[in-house]
Amino acid sequence: MEDALLKAFGVHLKTLRAQKAISQEALALKAGLDRTYISGVERGLRNVSLINLKKLSLALELPLSDLMDFTESSHD
Repeated sequence: MEDALLKAFGVHLKTLRAQKAISQEALALKAGLDRTYISGVERGLRNVSLINLKKLSLALELPLSDLMDFTESSHD
């Protein structure tokens, strides 16, 4: 279950980033995170902390609620 949740969030983050037309590197720079961390999140390999969720929402210029508005589904 946890893997599916992480993957679903990663797909959602990648979609939001693509909608803003920014690269993983640009998002990482704006959020003060490493590009490899963003890659790991988007691939469902990283469990994001609350602090990093806030950094990502600010970097994407979206409310935190938009970042968390995703549904868990099978992305395996």
